Amino acid sequence: MTQVPTFTLSLLHPRYWLTWIGLGLLYLLVLLPYPVIYRLGTGLGRFSMRFLKRRFHIAQRNIELCFPDMNREQRDHMVLKNFESVGMGLFETGMAWFWPDRRIARWFKVSGLEHIQKARDNQQGVLLIGVHFLTLELGARIFGIHNPGVGVYRPHDNKLMDWIQTKGRMRSNKAMIDRKDLKGMIRSLKQGDIIWYAPDHDYGPRSSVFVPFFAVDKAATTTGTYLLARMGKPAIIPFTPRRLEGGKGYELLLHPAVDNFPLDDEVVAATYMNKVVENEIRLAPEQYMWLHRRFKTRPEGEPSLYQTVD
Repeated sequence: MTQVPTFTLSLLHPRYWLTWIGLGLLYLLVLLPYPVIYRLGTGLGRFSMRFLKRRFHIAQRNIELCFPDMNREQRDHMVLKNFESVGMGLFETGMAWFWPDRRIARWFKVSGLEHIQKARDNQQGVLLIGVHFLTLELGARIFGIHNPGVGVYRPHDNKLMDWIQTKGRMRSNKAMIDRKDLKGMIRSLKQGDIIWYAPDHDYGPRSSVFVPFFAVDKAATTTGTYLLARMGKPAIIPFTPRRLEGGKGYELLLHPAVDNFPLDDEVVAATYMNKVVENEIRLAPEQYMWLHRRFKTRPEGEPSLYQTVD
């Protein structure tokens, strides 16, 4: 488990100077009033569509695969709104890392905290099921203000970025844990901790099974949720951090604990969890990270679903 990181002089090496400049600029921008940040963020997202062509086509393809009943106009509109969220996601990361608690609380409404309290009353750990919304950094920050927990993450290759993101996330969390440390997560759940966990991405063929996800009948899905639920016996509570239209702020929705999660079969469990994830995404589909190649891993012998993108 990672505690508050220690600054070292090696982070001042010239190789990190551009990163320092970028972080400094982000820090200054998020000092602006939120309505200005909202306009800048959505505008930056629309502007980035011109340059992030590959990601644009990945988002288009993912939405086409997941929502085949949408017509072309509806899909194009969702892609546009999704890129606005991409631009906002950059600013929201800075807000999560640099804003004081009182400023974040001013722009957030939180509902469903009683579901966490119920798990605590039952002396259970909590497996907090998040998905990769572009608001995830900010959502995790506001949740941690109310209920500090343990965040699951992948250490950043850039040492400075790893230091700043860990420091930022630790502003309202107890610790961070590498997503590969399954034993550490189980141990934390048994101790009654809250583990923030996102089972929605394609993490490759290892420890995955192929089950339906939206309209894709064979999506590589992690079996990690099944193992954590089986071994840690937590309350499984989904949560959704959602940005409100028109720069009106955010709401954090904590949902009731999942009932009757299957603990006897990893394929059944992964199928069940994908339904939970789908329900979360449907609450703010344009704010989901569609730029990720969610269906990059295919069953042996089956062609890529991104042939026109690759």
